[in-house]
Amino acid sequence: MSLAIRDWGTRPYVPALQEMRALRALRQRGEIPDTLLLVEHSPVVTVGVQGSDGETMPEGIPVVAVERGGKGTYHGPGQLVGYPIVDLNSRGRDVRRFVHEVESLLIQSLGAVGVTADRVAGRRGVGVGGERKIASVGIAVESWVTFHGFALNVSNDLAPFRAFHPCGLPGTVMTSVSEELRRPTTTGSLRVPVREAWEHIFGTPWEPPRAAPPGEASVLAR
Repeated sequence: MSLAIRDWGTRPYVPALQEMRALRALRQRGEIPDTLLLVEHSPVVTVGVQGSDGETMPEGIPVVAVERGGKGTYHGPGQLVGYPIVDLNSRGRDVRRFVHEVESLLIQSLGAVGVTADRVAGRRGVGVGGERKIASVGIAVESWVTFHGFALNVSNDLAPFRAFHPCGLPGTVMTSVSEELRRPTTTGSLRVPVREAWEHIFGTPWEPPRAAPPGEASVLAR
């Protein structure tokens, strides 16, 4: 399966959003392959379709309403943001599975640098130790092509999170790779693991979920 990666370095959020939407349209027309965009943003708070509950956002940081799922979250330097532009027509039109795959990409990437992470029951994104959140996931889908994506805290300032409720959670639950490793790190250390995980997970031909053989369904449902 053909894949591509575009690394934008550091880019302000609104121009990146406009370009992401344009690339989504190109993918819908089949003019580009499935593409992962990697970027760091200058400080911004984005608010998804679930809104912000009317709470006060961090002072002095622009707020942008967007069409992705979820509530508000913060982006800033030192956070690696990934936008997978993926045609789900060739992946079973399974949005839930796509989110699961994005979370797998993050878990695999974090494991490569020594951070043991996992999903947190009842929440999108990836956590550490069952309590701390290290990566957020919020996507949108139009004509079965995905956009928006994930935000992985690497070495970014966590203080802006504490000024509101990111993803509806207390800001104090947010952590980063630097915090977990107890040493300075950079987004550069995650770029190769993220690229490799992208190619490993999304470069593999999609297969529909396996149907349980007779007699096995009751075991799987426990």
